[in-house]
Amino acid sequence: MKVRFMKLSQLSAIIFSILSAAPAFAHEYWLSPVNYQVESGEKIAAHFRNGEEFTGAAFPYLPNRLTRFEVKIGGKEVPLSPRAGDSPALSLPAPEGDALVVAVAETTPSKVTYEDFDKFLRFAKHKDFPKAESDHRANGWSTEKVVESYTRHVKTLIALGAGAGQDAPNGMATEFVALTNPYAADFAGKMKVALLYQGTPRANAQIEVFDRAPDDSVTITLHRTDAAGEALVPVTAGHEYLFDAVVLRAAAEAQASAGYDPDQPVWETLWATLTFAVPQ
Repeated sequence: MKVRFMKLSQLSAIIFSILSAAPAFAHEYWLSPVNYQVESGEKIAAHFRNGEEFTGAAFPYLPNRLTRFEVKIGGKEVPLSPRAGDSPALSLPAPEGDALVVAVAETTPSKVTYEDFDKFLRFAKHKDFPKAESDHRANGWSTEKVVESYTRHVKTLIALGAGAGQDAPNGMATEFVALTNPYAADFAGKMKVALLYQGTPRANAQIEVFDRAPDDSVTITLHRTDAAGEALVPVTAGHEYLFDAVVLRAAAEAQASAGYDPDQPVWETLWATLTFAVPQ
């Protein structure tokens, strides 16, 4: 039997076409650990996933799709040496000790084209940007075709042993920072997070929370950051969580005139996600 292997460029093109073909409305992208709690000698491993309602296909490591991919164990960065096509995308041996493992990744820009302006407006409404339509029209941008550029800024929390430690800002364009550690022995069932954009807290910003129960059912709730850019979200032991927040801004390529190129993005979205689990 002959086994044919795809070149990285072929594999990347297929995956890119799948992701690009999927409508951007309510599609999340996240780091999905194989296990949220690991012991020394086991594997710290995670897939990239893209989908809806906390369910999605797993994708391998593709270096040309990422601008950043890092892991910190106990606050110290550890070297990664993934190879193109690795699945899980993240896989490294767990060292000895008790520590909070924080993995982060940022993607290269991708594009999506809306040929239905109402669909774009539904997306903007869902992600809590009520001024999108008025700003779009004020800039004189076409409503026949709307091109959006988007990037993903993802983080996951894994417990090594007891998972002792604390998350911290990682300098991503937008990110969640866990202000409480869900693996700590004194965790009281409320996850406190800060939401940052360009290093600055995002006040009064929407956070969409996906809560997966042990029976795989998913509950979705909306929350909002306070004036300090922080939110306190009740969570349940034995459940897995995905926090999602989106920045919508005018794209750098856009021109506020009739002379802009309609094939270039006029809007840009930056998606921040955080995944973790709460131990039983």
